[in-house]
Amino acid sequence: MNDVNWPNSTLVSNVSYFLTKTARRLGEEIAIVFNDDTWTWREFDARVSALCWALHKDYGIRPGDRILVQSANSNQMLEIMMAAFRLGAIWVPSNFRNGPEELAYQAEKSRASILLHESAFATHADRCRTMLDHTIAIDGENGIYEELLDKFRSRSRYPDAFVSRDDPCWMFFTSGSTGRPKASVLTQGQMIFTTLDHLNDLMPGTGAMDASLVVAPLSHGAGAHQITQIAAGAKSVLMPSGRFDIERAWHLVEQWRVSNMFTVPTIVKLLVEHPAVARTDHSSLRYVVYAGAPMYREDQKRALSALGPVLVQYYGLGEVTGAITVLRPGDHHLEDSASTRAGTCGVERTGIRLTIQDDDGNVVPPHQTGEICVIGQAVFPGYFEDEAANAKAFRDGWFRTGDMGHVDEQGYIYITGRSSDMFISGGSNVYPREIEEILLSHPDLSEVAILGIPDPKWGEVGIAVCVAREGCSPTHDQLAAFLGDKVAKYKQPSSYLFLGGLPKTAVGKVTKKLLREQLVRDNLIPA
Repeated sequence: MNDVNWPNSTLVSNVSYFLTKTARRLGEEIAIVFNDDTWTWREFDARVSALCWALHKDYGIRPGDRILVQSANSNQMLEIMMAAFRLGAIWVPSNFRNGPEELAYQAEKSRASILLHESAFATHADRCRTMLDHTIAIDGENGIYEELLDKFRSRSRYPDAFVSRDDPCWMFFTSGSTGRPKASVLTQGQMIFTTLDHLNDLMPGTGAMDASLVVAPLSHGAGAHQITQIAAGAKSVLMPSGRFDIERAWHLVEQWRVSNMFTVPTIVKLLVEHPAVARTDHSSLRYVVYAGAPMYREDQKRALSALGPVLVQYYGLGEVTGAITVLRPGDHHLEDSASTRAGTCGVERTGIRLTIQDDDGNVVPPHQTGEICVIGQAVFPGYFEDEAANAKAFRDGWFRTGDMGHVDEQGYIYITGRSSDMFISGGSNVYPREIEEILLSHPDLSEVAILGIPDPKWGEVGIAVCVAREGCSPTHDQLAAFLGDKVAKYKQPSSYLFLGGLPKTAVGKVTKKLLREQLVRDNLIPA
């Protein structure tokens, strides 16, 4: 059939059409809950249309323009996201914990036309003003956001822009664990696929009777998660402004009969260890989706004991919109047995193919460690204006995640760590993840991270950085004895260091880069 002339059309439904359809069907049902205020689907859709008219008429925003945002989670964040998609523009959300210089870098790199920001980030806006055509405060005394919406509220509904599958819609900045953040280009077709994939693999059956608690920053994976809720007609319940309040989170679950939430293992751990979990009704929960890092086995057990069989893990990167693997509720086991598969992050997501490859790109057999590489419609087309990064990230069409792991005969994937986390001791590769898992089963430990540090005899040795549980004081000798014959001698840490807590990124992940920087700064390990 190679001689057939197929129609050359790549038009796809705009991501914003999810909102258009849901508002048409569920107009007077609640769409968003935030700070004791609520908005119906009709109101949500109307506010997005008014914002589109304002950005287009007053600020000249057109398809392909970049809309930079600096804000914590809010109803405005959701509105700006959907307005950018509806306009055919590109949403460029910055993590609200970024400083002025980091935002300025993103403004310059993305070539943003306009910045919408919370008034708390006025300094950030001032730093970027010369790089942008416009800045808009969305709240506070100087905020004109609501005035803009009022000005265009009487206009007809703004039409969803016609878009092609490969049209960019989201510029996602990586965490920058190996240097300055890279700008990942996410496309309309990619986001449509990921939304359907989330509904199929992570939260099947989600619909208009459901509610989602928004815990993680919308600038990252939670943004994709909430697009899924919009597509399904489920309401989004945003945590109130300010510091994360665990007790308040559980009361919102009870009040709004929350059925799903998306977060990271660190936050799940805090949620299930707080006494409020036993005082509130969380029987409505069907899916507690966690990602960003694997959850340690002991933390899985505590969460399953507290919440029941509701855990869903996915593994992914921003470049693959989070859609690489899924570990469904049925694969989360409270009891340890041969079927538990401790340490797995699940199986390939629908429409994704994964292989484990060696340094030359050869696929290795089950149980052999190599780099996790993927293909599929959830994979991004590349980094914006970064040929060197793209050449490194792709090999023979496969996206190289930089994560090391292996698979078993049934296709379950096990991550052993980032390739950058591996160290070589006495000529043997050591992947810290497996040792961390074992140490975390010790009843006196709450958190563990293992780093490779220089050693004159072995080249590198491991140092275990530990956080003890409240009231516990484990020693070096006790932990060394606990590891005993559980792992080979060369893999065992040569020393143990105890801290009050491990440094975390803005989205709650522990990264070895931040930890190493802190230890070097405090003269606890050599630079």
